[in-house]
Amino acid sequence: MKKIRICVAGATGWAGSELSKAIIIDDYLDLVCGISKTNAGNDLSTVLGIDNSKIPLFESVSESLFNIEYDILVEYTKPNIAKKNTIEALEKGISVVIGTSGLSELDFEEIEEIANYNNSSVLAVGNFSLTAVLLQKFSKMAAKYISNYEIIDYASENKIDVPSGTARQLAESLNETKKSTIHVPNDKIVGPIEARGARVGGVQVHSVRLPGHTLGVDSIFGLDDEKLTISHQAGGSATPYVKGALIAIKKVMDFKGLKRGLDSVMDL
Repeated sequence: MKKIRICVAGATGWAGSELSKAIIIDDYLDLVCGISKTNAGNDLSTVLGIDNSKIPLFESVSESLFNIEYDILVEYTKPNIAKKNTIEALEKGISVVIGTSGLSELDFEEIEEIANYNNSSVLAVGNFSLTAVLLQKFSKMAAKYISNYEIIDYASENKIDVPSGTARQLAESLNETKKSTIHVPNDKIVGPIEARGARVGGVQVHSVRLPGHTLGVDSIFGLDDEKLTISHQAGGSATPYVKGALIAIKKVMDFKGLKRGLDSVMDL
C-alpha cells in the first residue's frame, strides 16, 4: 500500500508538533518533510524527541518543493504567510489542508480559483476539534428554527486575528442556513456601536481576548422567554485538534476545488 506523503508547514509549532507525531505513527500517512524557520536544516524527529527515521525541515514551502515530492501540504503557520504557502503548493498540483485562521473571503476566492485551475483541492478548517465540528452542526440545526442568534468568540490575549477562524466559519454557515434577525439597527443604537460587536458573515459576533482563555465559541439563540446556548471550549493542549486534522488529511484528495469546514467532508 502506497502511503500518502505529507509536508507539515509549522511542524515544530504548538499544534503542528502534535499533528506531526500523529502522522508519523499513522499506517496510511508518511511525513516526508516539514517547514520550520527556527529549525530549518535540522531533523524533525530529533526536534520532537522521537525515535524515527530522519525527516528534513526546510525554511520555506518553496525550498521543500524543490527538494522533496509530496501529495499534501498541511498549512499550520500564520495568516501572513498561509496564503503564499497554499498557492505555491496548489500551483504544483499539491492538495492543501489549511488549519491557519485569519484568511479573508477574498483570500479564499483567489485560493479556490487557483485550486480549480490546477485541478487540485483545498480543505480549509477553522477548527479541527470534533466537538467544534459538532457545535457547527447543532448550531445549524437550531438556526433552521430560530433566527435570533449571535456568536461569542473566546481566545487568549495573544491571539491577533478577530474573530477566530472557528467563529467566522460558524457565522457564515449559520447565515447560509437562515439570516439572523437585527432587532435594533445601528443607526438606532444609543451609545458606542462597537459595544454590539461586529457584523461578520451576516452575523453579530463578539470576540473576547483575555488571559485564562484558550479557544472557545458560544452560539446563542433566543426566543420569547427561552434561550439556547451551544458551547465549545478547548483546553491548553493541542490534543483536541489531532483527530480532526487526520480526517481532513485523508479526505482532502477526494474532491477538487475548495471546501470549508471539517463537516463538509464528514458524514454528519
